[in-house]
Amino acid sequence: MNGASTSVRIGTPLDSFLEDNGYFGVAPGHLLSIGGNVITEDGGTRATVTFDGRSVAADAWTSEHLGDGSSIEVGPGADVEEGHTEETVEVAPQIEKQAGGAIQFVSQWGRAGKKTVWTGEVSGEQVDREVLEPAQNMVVSSLNVHPEGEGKYIALTFDDGPSGYTQRILDILAEKGAKATFFNLGSQVVGRPALAKAVLDGGNELASHTNQHMNLPDCDRDTLRSEISTSFDAIEAAVGSRPQMIRAPYGAFTDVEWARAGDLISCNVLWNIDTLDWKRPGAQAIVDGVLSGAYNGAIALMHDGGGNRDQDIEALPAIIDGLRAQGYELVTVSELMATDSRFPREVVEGAVKMPEGAVLPAA
Repeated sequence: MNGASTSVRIGTPLDSFLEDNGYFGVAPGHLLSIGGNVITEDGGTRATVTFDGRSVAADAWTSEHLGDGSSIEVGPGADVEEGHTEETVEVAPQIEKQAGGAIQFVSQWGRAGKKTVWTGEVSGEQVDREVLEPAQNMVVSSLNVHPEGEGKYIALTFDDGPSGYTQRILDILAEKGAKATFFNLGSQVVGRPALAKAVLDGGNELASHTNQHMNLPDCDRDTLRSEISTSFDAIEAAVGSRPQMIRAPYGAFTDVEWARAGDLISCNVLWNIDTLDWKRPGAQAIVDGVLSGAYNGAIALMHDGGGNRDQDIEALPAIIDGLRAQGYELVTVSELMATDSRFPREVVEGAVKMPEGAVLPAA
């Protein structure tokens, strides 16, 4: 017995011999969860036994009987893993959001993958076992516009309208034969639908600045989607067409917002030139801010609502004249994107639709 001579009655069942001798002091194995954690200290096999050179499982100990000269080796019991159930589940895609550009859009939609998951019958632990089909991540590209060809283009944009200042800005644009993009608040459009329509009637572009100018990263999923959709609803009711382009208040549209509402929009438009007009620095400072920061493909940020915009109105004629003197054509944001073939046509045209089978990342 474990290398030492021991006397015992011939014919004694192996299991009785082990039990009568306290399994010779060896420790039982543990019962382990499928995650490798100990559920019970003694839930594994009681011992490991080699009988006359043969490994004998515990369920066969009763059928083995000791004979003259039998040789037995007893060692610690083996750990045993709990039973489990298996199911196949979907794997949600992650989001990859690039940085650095003024225009953000989905360049690759997410698709769910599949994996097998084990659930422990005792512990309830869940463990991923095998990836059957990897998920495809959602990719949000972030690009500055680089116009192709020899033309020079720039886009003026106005936020927070429509307001009592909007028509005066539209009149200047019409007089100068220039275009701009207006990011309207849905709550403002409801009270001034005719001004929203006047934006389009003047050949300009109408987009959304959300409904109530909330900081979108502070919103839960339902509030976020409502902020975007309600604004689109208001604009559609006023002008008969539904935009997809937005400018998030403060430019704040993180990977969480893309994961929660990327299917609602074509793009989120930031800016390359910040006039800081909301500080009311003076009309000339606004003019200088645009003209000194201008480059081919730039987007300039101004406002036609949200406060006193007399300085913007005073500055606008000189901005238009100064940009033209530098050789720029003033276009809408969509027209600007159309000069750069890296922007997908559906993004440029505001006709983005999440493909069948695509899913948003979990957020």
